[in-house]
Amino acid sequence: MPDVTTAPDVQANPYRLPRTVRPRRYDLTLEPDLDAATFSGEETIAVEVVEPTDAIVLNAAEIEIDDAVVDAGAASGALGVSVELDEETERLTLRLDETLAPGQAEVRLRFRGVLNDKLRGFYRSTFTDESGAERVLATTQMEATDARRAFPCWDEPDAKAVFGVTLVVPDDLLAVSNAAEVSREPVPDKPGKVAVRFADTIPMSTYLVAFVVGPLTTTEPVMVDGTPLRVICPIGKEHLADYALEVGAFALRFFTEWFAIDYPGDKLDLVAIPDFAFGAMENLGCVTFRERYLLIDPDAATQAERQAVVDVIAHEIAHMWFGDLVTMKWWNGIWLNEAFATFMEMTCTDAFRPDWQRWVDFGLSRSAAFDTDALGSTRPIEYPVISPRDAEGMFDILTYEKGASVVRMLEQYLGPDRFRAGIRRYMARHEYGNTETSDLWDALEEETGEPVRRIAESWIFQGGFPEVAVAPADGAGLRFTQRPFRYLDGAAGPGAGVGDGTGAGRSGDAGAGGEEPTRWAVPVVVEHGAGATSTVDRVLLDGETAELALPERATWVKANAGAHGFYRVRYAPDLLAALLDRLGELSALERYVLVDDAWAAVLAGAMPAAAFLDTVDRFADETDLSVWERIVGALVQIERLVEGEPRERLQRRIGALLAPARARLGDACRDGDDDRTRTLRGTLLNAAAVLADDQAAQARARELLDGFLADPASVDPSLSAPALSACATLGDVALHDRLVERFGATDNPQDRERILRSLARFRDPAALARTLELSLSGRVRTQDAPYLLSEALANRDNAAAAWAFVSGRWDEITERFPDNSIPRLVGGIRSVRDRGLAEQIAAFLADHPVPQGELQVRQHLERMWVTVGLAEREADRL
Repeated sequence: MPDVTTAPDVQANPYRLPRTVRPRRYDLTLEPDLDAATFSGEETIAVEVVEPTDAIVLNAAEIEIDDAVVDAGAASGALGVSVELDEETERLTLRLDETLAPGQAEVRLRFRGVLNDKLRGFYRSTFTDESGAERVLATTQMEATDARRAFPCWDEPDAKAVFGVTLVVPDDLLAVSNAAEVSREPVPDKPGKVAVRFADTIPMSTYLVAFVVGPLTTTEPVMVDGTPLRVICPIGKEHLADYALEVGAFALRFFTEWFAIDYPGDKLDLVAIPDFAFGAMENLGCVTFRERYLLIDPDAATQAERQAVVDVIAHEIAHMWFGDLVTMKWWNGIWLNEAFATFMEMTCTDAFRPDWQRWVDFGLSRSAAFDTDALGSTRPIEYPVISPRDAEGMFDILTYEKGASVVRMLEQYLGPDRFRAGIRRYMARHEYGNTETSDLWDALEEETGEPVRRIAESWIFQGGFPEVAVAPADGAGLRFTQRPFRYLDGAAGPGAGVGDGTGAGRSGDAGAGGEEPTRWAVPVVVEHGAGATSTVDRVLLDGETAELALPERATWVKANAGAHGFYRVRYAPDLLAALLDRLGELSALERYVLVDDAWAAVLAGAMPAAAFLDTVDRFADETDLSVWERIVGALVQIERLVEGEPRERLQRRIGALLAPARARLGDACRDGDDDRTRTLRGTLLNAAAVLADDQAAQARARELLDGFLADPASVDPSLSAPALSACATLGDVALHDRLVERFGATDNPQDRERILRSLARFRDPAALARTLELSLSGRVRTQDAPYLLSEALANRDNAAAAWAFVSGRWDEITERFPDNSIPRLVGGIRSVRDRGLAEQIAAFLADHPVPQGELQVRQHLERMWVTVGLAEREADRL
């Protein structure tokens, strides 16, 4: 594998800072003016001069420098300084009148900036309080490279330093930062203002610095083994904080034990922000969240909504160790921070609520990663990062879900105990420091004696994943063969590259044109047997083929036993038939993978959609939520392919598939139901109403929705949420008006999110047109509107109208919405199935590039063409 772990040469990269001067400590004072949406600041940075220099170069963007002083101490005193700011590279250069000798020095700066509305750096957020008045707060989002918009700094992850922060604020506002408050004193010459000073932080990267100021309230601290834990939120929402406190306390204890290292901060605040571009941000000691991922009434929330809160809190608290205490040297390593935190969130959530079966449910996230990684435009998990824009492009599904899938595959192959021991070795060795990805592999190898680096690097330094074919070998053994898996791209037109059902039609096989074929070191976990008894073997498939000798011929084989491998499996026909005959003896995740692999084969042109329907007919007795969610997800895509009488036939077939499970569950909640059973009942109700056109299911959904709108507490959320989705899909303008009214009236974050997403599902053209206008009306936050438009683009019957709106208002959209949200908005095109519309979209995006998400947009376009190809292949056949 190529070695790309080392960042590009600093001197050759105009976006990287010289290594001549390094920060050691920042004393930073900031004074935000919430009414004027501005801030001023001053800082003293203690630096170490590593080699003689006549210039100090650091990062700054969108701020004005009022004064700059460089003080070399007793030897030279204050030096003459001229200031240069390069907007393109976001570098601030302090040119000195004389050469600065190696040793200690201070940089003192005064500066000003704007509290922007783009949800990055130091920015402005608003909310409406209980009296109807608009309230303003100032908050931060520094990752990846936006600390430079709040204060001049060495804005690179390996430039760790101690931060001493002081915030000058009105005395009636709350102010928080990374460390505990140590004093709050009136400012003599500023009546009504106080200077809030915070304790020094540990050495940390600039992207983890945080400060929040505003009309906020805080819960009483919960002491977690000596660490005070609080939830901070806008005034009036504190009644939604208890669940987060429970989860936060559990996660803090869980990770302290898991890593065998004490929590590295002096307190932990979980802060709900009304306007937030990401889901949450792992600022040490001051974690910021979208409201819906922190504030929740668990009695009024679905299991999925409660699980999302647990997941996100666990993810961010895991970062306190993996990311904050031990940090990547450069942004090429951000994938490991996020992949590992995603892996740890699953581990923690599974411990918090084992009945949620979090690792089974993770199959859905892994499927989403497969869906992008099966494209020719996929990327390696880790790649060289040159500019800030490159770093922004790392925050995608391949970093999080694929990365976590690879980590989980390694953990299961090595064994959980040995894996954790290796992680503890890595953490203890590098705490307070910075690492390359290879440092983790080395620690795991030392702990386990396994070829971890060889395995891992084959997955992170090349895009895509393999399909492993399994067939009987000579004698009693098994033969495993790997090849790259790719979806069939429909851009070339109907029928291009369609396979014969064996997988031969798939595009993207490496090795053409004399190139080396793509190979992975695939840790295959194989379970096989000749009846009731079975044996588990491990095979490292690191060439094209490998064989496993067996004492007797196996009558059945699971080539992804446990279903933790990030690869597809294609069984010889007899082996597949034997496995389908044993569905009741497979784990839920193993059954899930059988469905998932079959649907992927349809998208690759290797299996007709009708054959997929025959396969899932075998699952009529299925009881697991995640397996049904995967089946329903595929049925949604199939149902979009046909109209008229063929669609009616398909609806009847779907209804027959759903009927046994619906009969078992009934249409009302029962005492003793667990969360996943309740959720499954609602999932099947929605599928029957929308996909099977079941009139009784539709009537039941209307009844549930009417009950919910009259009295939310009267209907179990596991039924009201799917009923809302089904009724909106089939509803009219009158229902749209009722939902918009409800959206404006509720302050429950999960309620608002549910309603908002339902507004994108209306098949009624007039109703959807209202949704589109609502997205730019100012009544939907800029953090949410891009996702609303993305879902509208995926609307079964109104994608063309949604695209006309998006393309017609493109300039307004790109000006108003956060930059990182535009690629996510465009993601809705992946469901477009009409060639003419796809051609319009492709032409428009070619003329209107999205520089902050260029690769993601290419992936969305390619996935759109896969959908077009699927429609043109399968519509007539169905």
